[in-house]
Amino acid sequence: MPLLVKTGNSHHLLSSTAMAMCSSFCPQLPSHFRARPFPLPSRQPFPLSFKAFSAQASIAPLKGNGSPTRVGFLGMGIMGSPMAQNLIKAGCDVTVWNRTKSKCDPLISLGAQYKASPEEVAGACDVTFAMLADPESAVEVACGKHGAVSGLGPGKGYVDVSTVDGETSKLINGHVKATGASFLEAPVSGSKKPAEDGQLIFLTAGDKSLYETVALYLDIMGKSRFYLGDVGNGAAMKLVVNMIMGSMMATFSEGLLLSEKVGLDPNVLVEVVSQGAISAPMYSLKGPSMIKSAYPTAFPLKHQQKDLRLALGLAESVSQPTPIAAAANELYKVAKSHGLSDSDFSAVMEALKAKLQS
Repeated sequence: MPLLVKTGNSHHLLSSTAMAMCSSFCPQLPSHFRARPFPLPSRQPFPLSFKAFSAQASIAPLKGNGSPTRVGFLGMGIMGSPMAQNLIKAGCDVTVWNRTKSKCDPLISLGAQYKASPEEVAGACDVTFAMLADPESAVEVACGKHGAVSGLGPGKGYVDVSTVDGETSKLINGHVKATGASFLEAPVSGSKKPAEDGQLIFLTAGDKSLYETVALYLDIMGKSRFYLGDVGNGAAMKLVVNMIMGSMMATFSEGLLLSEKVGLDPNVLVEVVSQGAISAPMYSLKGPSMIKSAYPTAFPLKHQQKDLRLALGLAESVSQPTPIAAAANELYKVAKSHGLSDSDFSAVMEALKAKLQS
């Protein structure tokens, strides 16, 4: 019988496969925590999205032979490091790599092992995750000299959680599949704080069996996950989401500056917006610091501009006009030219200030 799991204010059905995975990997729940039976709908919701247990729970997933599954993680940047830390804290056997080894030190102190190349990580692990900055880095780490592909083989899996374009994802998929290993793209929606809190959203596509195998790891690092079918669909979904986000931030910046220019208190604007139909957590979170011209980095501006560029390329490939996103992209490029690449993407507001002063 399918199991009902409550996540936030929504309910999701767990398939018999997912139930079996949870019964194998998770401790038995007390009876007062168990879901109660309810009339089943005639068709299972799609896509399946659930979080079966807390990221704080201590688990050690097992392979079919009863030994712990070994997990690799490549890329210890602003996102990769907290994601890997959550896996370690949950009791997973994690091996890490980063171009700059010192960035691995905090993970090693928590119990992670270290390997000197992506090839060695993939060779030593059953499943390897990769979180890289851009398509070029993703291809190099996967397919370059001493890349992860060289350490893959039948029975292994490679999960790329980087934000790349569909063509890059398909290229990596081809190289991974050629080794007999399985591939899953799983870009994430969320920035530094959600990564730290295990509240990311995974947008996955590719090998369905690998998706089911790594579901528990995704649930440690995230609050929900979506399986979207063929490789390329996950990348496309992430680019569309970030295209919307980048455009929203640019417009919000215009609103803050306009309110101040006409004599209104921008802090009151943030409060008004937060109580209306256009409310978004991003506005309430970033608005107060933007008003103070402070941009603590949660999602680097250079990555937002990269995602807009890739989204515009995706739109061009299907002849879809995206004039608002195109205008926003130009604004982020101006911000980059003012040395704001490594600031938070909310620093795009500085580009508007520069235009006013010019």
